[in-house]
Amino acid sequence: MGETTVLRADDQRVPGLIETGWRITARSWAAQLDADRADRAALRRFVERVAPIVVGELGDVDLPAVLALDAATVTDYPGSVATQHEALTRSSAALSPTRRGFGAWTPSGDLVGTTYVDVDVDVDTVETSFTVVARDHRGRGVGTALKAASVLALLDEHVVRFRTGGSDDNPAIITAGAAVGYVRDEEWVTLER
Repeated sequence: MGETTVLRADDQRVPGLIETGWRITARSWAAQLDADRADRAALRRFVERVAPIVVGELGDVDLPAVLALDAATVTDYPGSVATQHEALTRSSAALSPTRRGFGAWTPSGDLVGTTYVDVDVDVDTVETSFTVVARDHRGRGVGTALKAASVLALLDEHVVRFRTGGSDDNPAIITAGAAVGYVRDEEWVTLER
């Protein structure tokens, strides 16, 4: 089995690794949105724009639907080890004050999208764990609405920093993050040999 490593793209070891036979097999990124730069009106518009789909915070009653959506989409995440999504379990899908989830429901009550965030209350920072939309609802702004709803809810709880990231092979999440106001501040490469 080959070796894999993930490094920041600007790490001075990258050129040397490439010279010795390593190759870049994937690229990923991270981005930040600071609370003082968040445009609440624009965020609300992203949520309203997907109507009649309703976007809001998940509750424990939603966990069976979350697990079903995750099972249906678990192979849809592009990238490699740096952005790999592990299938949710009842335990990893559990909600808590530090593990929050937001969902998007059709008028008939079907969950068609979700985003989970991890809240670090000690430093008032939120890190997006994942965002996913059912295949038949992609391209409609649902992912952007989910990200916007999570930011709006947590701004009201005085979070000051929001982090997200993803694969360079996922233009939908890149577009959603930029629309919400995230600014890319890290580039990563996955190297293999």
